[in-house]
Amino acid sequence: MSQVATTKAPGRIVLPSVPVLVAGAARAALLTTDGEVRLMPPEQAQMILQGKPVMLCHAPYTRARLGLEDVLAFDVLELFAFVHPATFCVPTPAGLAKALGLAAPETFEDYPFTLMEAAQALLSDLRREPRTGPKSDPLEIARVMGLQGKGWLWAPYICEALGETYDPAMPVIAKVALNVWKHMPEWAEQAPPPPPAHYPVSAAEARERLGTLLGPHAEKREEQMAYTEALSDAFAPRDEEDDRHIILAEAGTGVGKTLGYLAPASVWAEKNDGPVWIATYTKALQRQIDRELDRLYPDPAVKARRVAIRKGRENYLCLLNLDEMTASAALAKDIRQMIAAGLMARWAERSRDGDLQGGDFPGWLASLLDFKYSTALADRRGECIFAACDHYHRCFVERGIRKSQHASIVVANHAVVMSQAAMTTGDDPLPHRYVFDEGHHLFDAADSAFAGHLTATETHDLRRWIRGPEGGARSRARGLKKRVEELVAGDAEAEADMEAIIHHAGSLPGHDWRRHFKDNQPQGAAEEFLLLLYRQVMARAEGRDSPYSIETPLHPVADGVATAAGTLIARLRDIQKPMRSLIARLLRRLEEQAETLDSDMRRRLESVAASLQRRSEFSIGAWISMLETLLQDESNSKTFVDWLEVERIDGRSMDVGMYRHYTDPMKPFAAALLPHVHGMAITSATLRDATGDAAEDWRVARERTGADYMETQAQQFAAPSPYDYAAQTRIYIVNDVKRDDLRQVASAYRELFKAAGGGALGLFTAIQRLRAVHEQIAMPLEQAGLPLYAQHIDGMDTGTLVDIFRDDVHACLLGTDAVRDGIDVPGESLRLLVYDRVPWPRPTILHKARREAFGARRYDELITRLKLRQAYGRLVRRADDRGVFVMLDSQLPSRLHGAFPEGVIIEKAGLSTVIDSARKFLKN
Repeated sequence: MSQVATTKAPGRIVLPSVPVLVAGAARAALLTTDGEVRLMPPEQAQMILQGKPVMLCHAPYTRARLGLEDVLAFDVLELFAFVHPATFCVPTPAGLAKALGLAAPETFEDYPFTLMEAAQALLSDLRREPRTGPKSDPLEIARVMGLQGKGWLWAPYICEALGETYDPAMPVIAKVALNVWKHMPEWAEQAPPPPPAHYPVSAAEARERLGTLLGPHAEKREEQMAYTEALSDAFAPRDEEDDRHIILAEAGTGVGKTLGYLAPASVWAEKNDGPVWIATYTKALQRQIDRELDRLYPDPAVKARRVAIRKGRENYLCLLNLDEMTASAALAKDIRQMIAAGLMARWAERSRDGDLQGGDFPGWLASLLDFKYSTALADRRGECIFAACDHYHRCFVERGIRKSQHASIVVANHAVVMSQAAMTTGDDPLPHRYVFDEGHHLFDAADSAFAGHLTATETHDLRRWIRGPEGGARSRARGLKKRVEELVAGDAEAEADMEAIIHHAGSLPGHDWRRHFKDNQPQGAAEEFLLLLYRQVMARAEGRDSPYSIETPLHPVADGVATAAGTLIARLRDIQKPMRSLIARLLRRLEEQAETLDSDMRRRLESVAASLQRRSEFSIGAWISMLETLLQDESNSKTFVDWLEVERIDGRSMDVGMYRHYTDPMKPFAAALLPHVHGMAITSATLRDATGDAAEDWRVARERTGADYMETQAQQFAAPSPYDYAAQTRIYIVNDVKRDDLRQVASAYRELFKAAGGGALGLFTAIQRLRAVHEQIAMPLEQAGLPLYAQHIDGMDTGTLVDIFRDDVHACLLGTDAVRDGIDVPGESLRLLVYDRVPWPRPTILHKARREAFGARRYDELITRLKLRQAYGRLVRRADDRGVFVMLDSQLPSRLHGAFPEGVIIEKAGLSTVIDSARKFLKN
């Protein structure tokens, strides 16, 4: 790739002399180098710009809109990520203007000018960046990213702004320039914290703290005060060994539950010098809680000591992965690797905690750089070598773990809490006080956390963890030998165990297992077994021609499956036996050499032993148990649901295997938490069902949260929403649109979105339906001045799409469950919500088993009501919000109407009437 322009006089802000483009579905705006703005169809812009340099915003999105394969992109978002790493920005021209303090564009024709102004402002900001002190030099990083004239297009202009002339012939050493970790702080070891005290939190203390958090001028809401007082009971001391204070607390939207539980939680943490763990299901709520904690700890330094955000290891940047990527970038065939190395290095140096999944990492950056050069730099497969790593004492994960051990408030996710509880014993110093927000998702989180999957992908990942990369593929993976050989050096029996594990892992699927399946030449016991499962599913499953995953029951097994399963059991035990032996030898060394082992070596031994233990018992042990069930003539277990499945994406088979889930995952959830819990609050705006029978509705709450398995009678509390839903919302059921005629469905979405003037969210029960509707309405909506964005289409993560939607009151968004749950879009940005069909649960084998266990139709309806309540709840987030909910499916039964607040009128009408009524309501 050649650079487009040469540099001018040093120290000046110089922009590339190239056209500036903004593309939409219906038109494109092109600012020529002569200063003329030309509006044209996307097809014309494609012809003009193919293979030519252009300035734009979000290159992957623009390429997709125009169908451009080859364009030299000066992406202003990349420049923003370089100049302001770890800084939030909505990835649109208007979002850039807002982030940089520029005038917002008023029309579509203004957008190219805004991009030029943004680029100029960014280069000016870079000139003001201090280049002294213990930080990397942006000039040196830009030179490296330029790749001697073949790399990043912005490199010459950055050098110019920093007072240097870019010389493509100047040799650069990437490893030196990108060595940002040398400037990062090291974490320091601290003594373990003492056990917390057991003083209670009185209702008066909780109210007083809530008042402090709200401030002197905030409105005092009685519902919030009552909620705070109720949750203070979760922090009472226990008087008997089996005494646990468990509270189920439903708080309607607008009650203010986040501050409501932070008040008693923070009082307890301070009085008792102990931690309270707050768990969420969505990243959006985790970010919200983090922001709310600024009220409790306005001093950033104090907050940094008192608050920790805790996620799984796979969420954080691995510095060793970044180191290895930057070291190889100069010789990589893909120039994007060097560009990504520079931008990731800039972000890593500025990041608060290295969180790649919802912290200060811009969600849109991963789509610009490619997954493998960004979010894949996390330790996603458990390949960490711990204290053997050169960056161990600067590691984001290790720093976060140690910080959480001494923090007062730890904000985690459901999965982390569950996995940590499941893998530790009652003697470990786990926290005793928990708040589970988004409690309506506990069932789903536990279902995922305690499931077992014996699949090609899972078993291949174990082989990769043991053997490292194979087949000549370049990879950052590090096998067991890399982790263990130094720890077992000189111990012949331990070395033999290690070699035995590595040898027997050859029976697991290799990296090219898909090709082996295609060629009907399985390699090893696992591939032979899984190929037979694949054939059984393909022979028996319904919907083989659909793009979705397909499944069948285990029994009766096809010919040869039982024999292959028995062979695989033997091969798995061949791996498990030396694993257990090696674990014992590592733990014995910890005991026998306690006086001589330094801290880092102890941590390495403990970490490797724990990793082996997880794989030996939680993975291999679970797989053996599943295979033994398959060998039975029939499975009569009421505890587990087993089935066979071929996972597919867009009709392409991605995985195959045997799946096991608990019929009721709240049983293992309760069993894992019980040894540690003294007090726990489970809260949500939709904790109960909404049948109208109070006793039944609370029974569902206890059932779905595991409260009935906690050996203690849970307290129940409900605070109603203060909002006047009857006045603030309207609900319509359209009765003259055929839900299976996607042309009619698309026209309904189009006209409803236009009637609302944007601010509209369209929810779909299937991705294929979403895509079909998007194809038909994107252009007419944009022609009406309503930009349309869509999950699964626009190449952006869900969080970024929601950010764009929230930022533009005229934008519209199409999405599925991930958009429905947990998003917070207050104000005019969301004033209309349209559902394509009643969101009945999919009739899978797992759902069938749970339907039988939890009351047949009752179970279907409670799940569907929950989805409807969650969707409707997106509309009103503030006291002055107004919104319209439209269901395009006339077959919404009246028994599901309880999903909506009492007093809200539900009107069935034709589409034209609904369009007119919605328009009038939203304009009033």
